[in-house]
Amino acid sequence: MSPKQRTHTHVIQLQLRLFSRKYPALLYVIKWLFISLIIGITAGTASAGFLESLSWATRFRESHVWLIAFLPLAGLAVGMLYYYFGKDVEAGNNLLIETIHEPAKKIIPFKMAPFVYIGTIVTHFFGGSAGREGTALQIAGAISDQFTKLLKLNEQDRKVLIISAIAAGFGSVFGTPLAGAVFGLEVFLIGKIRYNGIFPAFASAILADQVTRLWHVHHTEYLIGVIPKNDFLPFIYSVIAGIVFGICAAAFSRLMHYGDFIFKSKFAYPPLRSFVGGIIIAAAVFAMGTTRYIGLGIPVIEEAFGKQLPLYDFVLKMLFTVVTLSAGFKGGEVTPLFFIGATLGSALSIFIPLPYGLLAGMGFVAVFAGATNTPLACTLMGIELFGAECGIYVAIACIVAYLFSGNNSIYTKQKIGEAKNSRFRYFNNKNFEDL
Repeated sequence: MSPKQRTHTHVIQLQLRLFSRKYPALLYVIKWLFISLIIGITAGTASAGFLESLSWATRFRESHVWLIAFLPLAGLAVGMLYYYFGKDVEAGNNLLIETIHEPAKKIIPFKMAPFVYIGTIVTHFFGGSAGREGTALQIAGAISDQFTKLLKLNEQDRKVLIISAIAAGFGSVFGTPLAGAVFGLEVFLIGKIRYNGIFPAFASAILADQVTRLWHVHHTEYLIGVIPKNDFLPFIYSVIAGIVFGICAAAFSRLMHYGDFIFKSKFAYPPLRSFVGGIIIAAAVFAMGTTRYIGLGIPVIEEAFGKQLPLYDFVLKMLFTVVTLSAGFKGGEVTPLFFIGATLGSALSIFIPLPYGLLAGMGFVAVFAGATNTPLACTLMGIELFGAECGIYVAIACIVAYLFSGNNSIYTKQKIGEAKNSRFRYFNNKNFEDL
């Protein structure tokens, strides 16, 4: 390089430094808008493909119920895939959360994306009871983290990248970009939000949701028929319902950890856990003569908004989901939590004088809020899904459920940044794996 060229380069660098000092926010926005665009396109496209595959698998299984008999063999196959080739990605969502806390760790292997995709489709195709958010989050996280080295991101930027990927995966798979953004900011550290990631999280979630919609993928719409006027008594009833939802969330989290402990203690060979779990689920389905409690359970969730359901629906779905996921099948907990919360809410209308549709909507998001410790994200989700008219009832239910779920979570790597109240201060700076 000639002296003239070096001088010219030096002048350009100096001008860039001066510009960055004068307009720091503009450069930050440009940088993260570019990265968010990459995350949004990849995560949104992946979610669209995954949702279409999941819909096909569900329809095919429901028209060929005999496939459920092969669930044990399917579980064995997925278990062997992860045992021999995927031990480093088996932690799933907890690996994403751990990477946010410890960004110096190695890049998340790309194989997490195809492995969890295959595992989840197999689970639903053969009749396991699982969700979809775990898959969307892991696919988005695994793909996005591959850009860490390419873009030469430092540790702090990598934290924001993973948060944005979680936001994009969640927002696009459920069609709730605002909730997805706050979920990404809220889920890894209870009681605190990283505001340095707020723009990338919202940009990634909104872009990913728009990309998914561009692929003509439609999300389920829910309708709450009757919403009472804001008044003292309905607020009190909402608090009571929130307490029940919080206890339910805590019970689900504890059962998940207990189920995981039982399967691991009884079966040292991991693929055998899925095989045995598959036998239990398949036998239960054929003995009961119904597929009501397997898969995503979307039809039952929709039913909960239209009529009063029996109390045992949420219990059976909880048991089917605990066995499926504790045994090692892939998917997620969130959609089953929607099922559990919506059916519980609908059934509570027997005792609580609120419309069953409203209680179903409150339970839909409140049980999820209690099990994941994300009350803000779940409140926004309720507003995005059901409309702003029910917002105050949804907020009360989510916040109360969050408080009454105690020190429980479905994510063991989630850390407590700020205790829920003074009784939980002892647990500060710990994660749920230590409790």
